[in-house]
Amino acid sequence: MRDLTIDTLNPAFLKVEYAVRGELAIKAETLRDQLKKPGHGLPFDKVISSNIGNPQQKGLDQPPITFTRQVAALMEWPALADLAPDAFPKDVIARAKELRDEIGSIGAYSHSQGVPFIRKSVAKFIQDRDGFPSDPNLIFLTGGASAGVSLMISMLISSPTSGILIPIPQYPLYTATLAQNSGVGIPYYLDESSGWSTSVASIEAAIEKSRKDGIVPKALVIINPGNPTGALLDEATQTALVKLCEEHSLVILADEVYQVNLHQRQTHPFTSFKKVVRQTQSPVPLVSFHSISKGVSGECGRRGGYFEVTNLSKEVVALIYKMVSVGLCPALQGQIGVDSMVRPPKEGEESYPLWKKETDTIHQALASRTKIMAERLNALPGVSCVDSPGALYLFPQIKLSNKAIEAAKEAGKEPDVFYALGLLDETGICVVAGSGFGQKEGEWHYRLTCLCPGVEEYVGKLEKFHQGWVEKYGKE
Repeated sequence: MRDLTIDTLNPAFLKVEYAVRGELAIKAETLRDQLKKPGHGLPFDKVISSNIGNPQQKGLDQPPITFTRQVAALMEWPALADLAPDAFPKDVIARAKELRDEIGSIGAYSHSQGVPFIRKSVAKFIQDRDGFPSDPNLIFLTGGASAGVSLMISMLISSPTSGILIPIPQYPLYTATLAQNSGVGIPYYLDESSGWSTSVASIEAAIEKSRKDGIVPKALVIINPGNPTGALLDEATQTALVKLCEEHSLVILADEVYQVNLHQRQTHPFTSFKKVVRQTQSPVPLVSFHSISKGVSGECGRRGGYFEVTNLSKEVVALIYKMVSVGLCPALQGQIGVDSMVRPPKEGEESYPLWKKETDTIHQALASRTKIMAERLNALPGVSCVDSPGALYLFPQIKLSNKAIEAAKEAGKEPDVFYALGLLDETGICVVAGSGFGQKEGEWHYRLTCLCPGVEEYVGKLEKFHQGWVEKYGKE
């Protein structure tokens, strides 16, 4: 019998990289285990996982929304409503009963596209948000937004010359999925000097170059608000991008999972691509993604999300349905989470005051931490950081001296990975190096989440490490 070896597996899998759960995250877990041992010898007493937007992770302090968890509890064990009737608000009990009447037991399969009743709720949420109709039959519930993104990219890659335009820096899901499906990532660069803005001219240049290289552009990925940058597109840019995609026959893949994470709502509102497409009466094909993992929900482990398709033919929609049917259905507790996200308590209902207090507290904490962190990082020598108007992260640029770059080379590491490993070893703070997201040649960044509590201690450790780094390796 022949052994199962790497050489006998799908070679595309060997090209997959996913930095947010890569080398730094693996080492952070090793250090976390080491901390449990007496006399561990580490210069810190906890590992801070700033590498991923995981709001309810141990060590971070974003609590679950009570309404979401109460509905979930009654769906998991309906008898609780009778055993502890005073523990649940009347609107929670009514919501759970309404869902049970539609779904039955959450231990049973649902419709492959997701529970029809919940898809109707998602459609109403979209319609109320945008002011344009939404069809529940064009909404697919998923196990988090990532599942929908992976499905659509895998369907769009029709040959090894198929390309997908992706922003740089980008969330590594896109490059990983392209590698897995033997597709080609076509980079277009965001402009850090103007708040990580998106340039239509940059995308046009990327399209022209790809065609000269024999690559066929199939779709344009837009992450709005951005990850890792937090940048938020204005409506004029969105309209120009829709027109560009019309001209080049591109599908828009709109990753909008951070649409609720807005720190400057008055001056920087969110506009969906669905709204822009409908306003301009554009025929451009659009797939829009949303998730319960971000926003104020923070229910990453529950794995719930959805995507809506716009301007896709009946034949393509039928093919998507066939493919989601292979997985039978998305997890029911994730679907319940989606329902709570798109249909929160209304003013006047018993759960509303607590829901409002919890969500306002989360928004205020994230906005405050983002602002303080950006200000203090910008005050460090050789660091520049865009004050993000959205999402959960900052993506500071760090200037690294030739001495530091040489030391990284000797260690066999990318310079920003070398910096991030040093930060982890000295402080216990785990970040993701910018090279995992993509960046311009000769520039170095890292991404860190703004979810961490204790901003003074957290940023203080970042400052102390960086000052020590500069003393050791110099500024330039």
